Amino acid sequence: MNHLDNLSEIDAANVVRCARTLLRRPLLRSDGPDGELLGLVYRHRATLQDLFAGLLGYRLVVERRFARLYKSGPGEDDTRGVLGMSPRGYAYLALTLAVLTGTGRQTLLSRLVADIRSAAVEAGIGAPDDVTERRALTSALRHLVSLGVLHETEGSVAQDLLPQEALITIDTDLLGQLVTGPVGEAHSPAHLVELAARPGPRGVEHAVRRKLVETPLVLYADLPDDQAEWLRRNQRKETALLEQAFGLHTECRVEGVLAADPEEFLTDLSFPGVSTVARITLLALPELLDGEEEVAPARHVVTTDRIREVCAGLVEDYPAAWSKQFTDDLDRLVAEVTELLRRMGLAVRTDEGAWSISAAAHRWLPSPDGDPEREQPEPVVVREVPSWSLFDEENVS
Repeated sequence: MNHLDNLSEIDAANVVRCARTLLRRPLLRSDGPDGELLGLVYRHRATLQDLFAGLLGYRLVVERRFARLYKSGPGEDDTRGVLGMSPRGYAYLALTLAVLTGTGRQTLLSRLVADIRSAAVEAGIGAPDDVTERRALTSALRHLVSLGVLHETEGSVAQDLLPQEALITIDTDLLGQLVTGPVGEAHSPAHLVELAARPGPRGVEHAVRRKLVETPLVLYADLPDDQAEWLRRNQRKETALLEQAFGLHTECRVEGVLAADPEEFLTDLSFPGVSTVARITLLALPELLDGEEEVAPARHVVTTDRIREVCAGLVEDYPAAWSKQFTDDLDRLVAEVTELLRRMGLAVRTDEGAWSISAAAHRWLPSPDGDPEREQPEPVVVREVPSWSLFDEENVS
C-alpha cells in the first residue's frame, strides 16, 4: 500500500510535507499558522484523503479556506490535550461550542459570557464568578480565537475577562468542522470519549499505526495482545511506511517502538529541553533508573520520595543553574518533573502512588559537563614555555 508511487519526486515530497502539516495542525486555515500551504493541500487533496484514510482511517475535508483532518480521540489518555488547558477549561470549551451553535455570526463578549454561564447552570455545572473560573473560561475563549473560530472584531478577550466590552465574530464554517466525536450517537460523556477513540475501519492496523504517529513511545507491554502481536510481526514494514509517508524515524527495541521526527516539526513537547524542569528531569534519570526494581517488562518502579530526594540533590549540587521559583518550591519541582515524564510517555502512576518509569528513558541518560559547582576548585592557570619552535632550524649555525 503506497499512495506516493505514481507521483513525481517533487509531488511526493509536497504530499509528505502537507501530510506532516495536517498532523501538526488538524485545522489548517489560510489565515493561520502554515496557512500558505493550504493551496498545496487543496491541489493534492485527493491523494492526501486517500493516504489518511488508508493508513490511519482519518477523514480529511479540504475547502478553499481551510482543511480539517478528523483525528481519533485520545480516549483516556490526557497527555494529548492542549498545554495549559485545565479540565475546567475544557468544560467551558464544550459549553461555549454549545452556545455558539445558536448565536449567529456576531455577539458581544458580555452576552456570550452570560449565555455560557446560563448553559453551565442548565447543565448542572457550578460556574461561580471568581478568579479561577474566569481564567478557565478565558482559556477556552482564547483557544477558540487561536483556532480562528472566534475573531475579536472590536476589543479583545482580556485575561480573567476583566470588565471591558468586545465585539466577537463567529466563523460558523469552522465552528461546524470543529467537533470530531459522534455527538449524536453518544448517550453520555464517557460514551462519547469511547466512541471518539474507536479504531479505524482496519481495526488493529489503524489502532497501532495511530499510536505510532500520535505518541512518541509505544511499548508492547502497554498494548492489547492482538495489537502487540501485529506490531511485532509488521515492525520493519511500518518503519519504512512511517518514514516514507510522514518523515518519521523509528527506533525498534525489544520493549517497543519509538517514533521521532528529526526536524521536530511534529514534536509538541521537546525532551530534552532548556528549561529548569527539563534539565533536572534529564539529570535525574540516571539515579532514578540505577538499581531500581524491575517489576514488569521495560518498567522500573520509583517512589515519589526517591524522586524528591534526587531533585533535592540536584538543586543543592548545582544551585546557580536553576530558576529560583523551583529551587524555592521543591514540591512544585517534583510535580512538574513527574508530569513531564508522564506526558513524554516515560512514566505512569502506579496504584500504590509510586511511578513506573519506562526502560526507554535509558536512551536519554546524560553525562554532566563537570562536578557540582560547590566542589569545583578554583582553576589554576599554568603558562608553559614552548620547548620547540618551527623556526628553531633557522637559528642553527
